[in-house]
Amino acid sequence: MADQEKKPVDTAAIAGMLKKKEPEMKRILNYCVHCSICAESCFLYMAHNGDPQYMPSFKVINSLGKLYKKKGNVDRKFLEGIKGLVWGNCALCHRCYCPIGIDIPRMIDFTRSICRSEGVYPQQDGGESWL
Repeated sequence: MADQEKKPVDTAAIAGMLKKKEPEMKRILNYCVHCSICAESCFLYMAHNGDPQYMPSFKVINSLGKLYKKKGNVDRKFLEGIKGLVWGNCALCHRCYCPIGIDIPRMIDFTRSICRSEGVYPQQDGGESWL
């Protein structure tokens, strides 16, 4: 096990990062109506036969949304769990369209920043597939 994997998660740092984006996160969590229009604009969703795990709103709500609801009080296992959603299931191509104006790529990118701050990101030499 790598040293980074043993390192405790700095929940205060995560909470601080989340606090800075709180208005945006509240908006996405309150206004996403699950209309699925964003799904139709995601090539990965279409390429995976409509698998909901590739739906842009699903990725945000089940990564950043959960981080926000837990107020950053998460463990490394949680961060490792959302790693696949924000890296593996998203190319960050900025093609996802939201009719109410939620900037989904920005939220995915922010989630990646939180994961990176804790040393959780795909390892190229570990044989992980990004897509």
